Amino acid sequence: MGTKRVAAIDCGTNSVRLLIADISGDDLTDVERRMEIVRLGQDVDRTGRLAPEALERTFTAMRGYAKLIREHSPDDPVPVRVVATSATRDAANRADFVSGVRDIFGVEPEVVTGDEEARLSFTGATRGLARAGAAAETPYLVVDIGGGSTEFVVGSRSVEGALSVDIGCVRLTERHLRDDPPGAETVEAAVADIEAAMDRVEGSVPVRTARTLVGLAGSVTTVAGIALGLPAYDRARTHHSRIPAERVHEVSARLLRMTHDERAAIPVMHPGRVDVIGAGALILDRIVRRYGFSEVVVSEHDILDGIAWSLTT
Repeated sequence: MGTKRVAAIDCGTNSVRLLIADISGDDLTDVERRMEIVRLGQDVDRTGRLAPEALERTFTAMRGYAKLIREHSPDDPVPVRVVATSATRDAANRADFVSGVRDIFGVEPEVVTGDEEARLSFTGATRGLARAGAAAETPYLVVDIGGGSTEFVVGSRSVEGALSVDIGCVRLTERHLRDDPPGAETVEAAVADIEAAMDRVEGSVPVRTARTLVGLAGSVTTVAGIALGLPAYDRARTHHSRIPAERVHEVSARLLRMTHDERAAIPVMHPGRVDVIGAGALILDRIVRRYGFSEVVVSEHDILDGIAWSLTT
């Protein structure tokens, strides 16, 4: 079977990411993997609209990505898929986003449903998991903690149930955790939001059948980096690491007690996550507590990889 080069772009509430990959059979090899914090979902929960400055930050990052795609495929244009998630689903002016993306990449962005987002995340997270020996027990519960939403997906070889709920690190920070550090009452309000969302999840997804918790996206990988005591962010170290529940609880509580400057000084912390990592860690912590998992298996492969795999079918 020949090798196919593809380009996947994931535009979420907090970040826009690029993966240029070579795919052959069941092997996906990175050519380029980039991430920019653009905060596209800035204030969208309050205003219902994408802010002009947020759109421009996003388009600037995307123009750089389009240049990289051209550089890696000078003679034979590669298939490109642009997937947009929570922030653009919620925005009244999403047509401005769609036209801007079309101008940059020459393809229509797909503002996917929460269910499709969940399926892509599951594929990206689990395609290489069994072969890596990182998690033997199925079904998996895959949780993708984004900026505006979190996806809950249960499955073994395929998806058995999925739901996207409107709790994410940016959304919860803007709703509740605005103080530095947040007070006990605001943390309790955020917890109540998370628990209400998980009530909805349990109504439609068989989460209690899952045997392995797989955590995705920047909040989870940052918590993993802190828990592992890494001197700098290292994808190779965090990918398929196992973080005990006790460490998740400790790191979450610690982050919620810290000031902005203290969080910024953590070696693995991306500058764009400093303001929202407390909320992201809290979501992960509540999931671990509610469902009684002894650990979380961390995956650096997520919806972005799922988008890339979808270009081979």
